[in-house]
Amino acid sequence: MIQLNANHLLYLLEAARWTLLLSVIAFVGGAILGLPLALMRVSASRLLRGLASGYIQLIQGTPLLIVLFLSYFGLGIMGYKLVPLVAAGLSLTFYAAAFLGEIWRGCIEAVPRTQQEAADCLGLNRFQQYAWVILPQAVRIAIPPTVGFMVQIVKNTSLASVIGFVELARAGQIVNNSTFEPFAIFTAVAIIYFAICYPLSLAARTLERRAHAGR
Repeated sequence: MIQLNANHLLYLLEAARWTLLLSVIAFVGGAILGLPLALMRVSASRLLRGLASGYIQLIQGTPLLIVLFLSYFGLGIMGYKLVPLVAAGLSLTFYAAAFLGEIWRGCIEAVPRTQQEAADCLGLNRFQQYAWVILPQAVRIAIPPTVGFMVQIVKNTSLASVIGFVELARAGQIVNNSTFEPFAIFTAVAIIYFAICYPLSLAARTLERRAHAGR
C-alpha cells in the first residue's frame, strides 16, 4: 500500500507556490482595476456610475466558475487559446476587481461628508480632495475588509483546477489518487491553506492598529 511520504508533501508545497502566485496576480490586477471602479461609483457622472455599477453587478451575479469557463473554453473556441495560468489570472482579476471596487466604494463613502466640505473650503479641486483628504482616510477603513477578501481570493484559487491549473487543492486530489489516503492528504492541504491565510489576518490587525495609532 502506498503511504504518504515527504515527496507528496513537497509536491503539495510546490503547488502552494502556484496558489500564492495566482492569488498575487488576482489581487494586484483586481486592485489596479478596482480603484478606478470605486472612483467611478462615487463619480458625479451618471454615465460613469452606471458603467461601474453594471460591471460590478454582472461579475458579482456570475459564479466564478462560469467566468473561468468563459476565459478558458470560451476564448479558446473564438481562437484565443490561453494557458491555464493566464486564463485563471484574468478570471480572478475581473472577479476581484468587482468586489474590491464595491468594498472601496463603501469605504470612500464612509468618510464623513464634512471632510469633503472642509476640503472645498480650502479651495482644493476634486483630484486634490481625493488624493489628500478622502482616500487617506478611506484606506484606514478599507484595511480589514480588503485583507478579508484577500483570504477569500486565496481559497477561491482552488476553482482554477477546473481548467487544468494545478494549484494546492488540485495537487491534493492528484496525490490522493495515488495514495488513497484522503484524510491525511486533505488535512495537510487544509494546514497549508491555514498557514497562508492566518498571517494575512494577523497582518490586517497589525496594519489596522498602526493606521489608527497614526490618526
